[in-house]
Amino acid sequence: MAQGYVLVLRPSEPGKKDSEKKYYAQSKSTGVVDLPYMAKMIAARSTVSSADVKAVLDSLNWIMDAELQEGKIVKLGELGNFRITVGSEGVTDKKLFTPSMIRPARLVFTPGTDLRHTKKVLEFTHLKQQDVPVTGGADEENPDVL
Repeated sequence: MAQGYVLVLRPSEPGKKDSEKKYYAQSKSTGVVDLPYMAKMIAARSTVSSADVKAVLDSLNWIMDAELQEGKIVKLGELGNFRITVGSEGVTDKKLFTPSMIRPARLVFTPGTDLRHTKKVLEFTHLKQQDVPVTGGADEENPDVL
């Protein structure tokens, strides 16, 4: 199946409520794939058990967390890279800057070659409202979502 989308009615100029409203595509997931499922799928394609896969992924998560906190970029080969970015309030003089002006850090993922290729060849399918899985509080009652 292709990537699903719905049409959402929004102002054409964000921030201006009186601007003309237009329909825009908004991606919509068709489900969730969790770690136990992924571990089973990986185990089926390899010589290790799903428990081994989970153990390795747990260790990867722990090590990535530690290395990212040290300010390092974590490169995971063909999967891609993870890095931390920050922003802050601006000041007119360097001496006025304090670390409390730094906004919360963001984790950025840059996909590797295969995942970048996926973006280029991705196909789309329009999901009717009844096709959209109920995920708890989304757009079931919003008449502007088609």
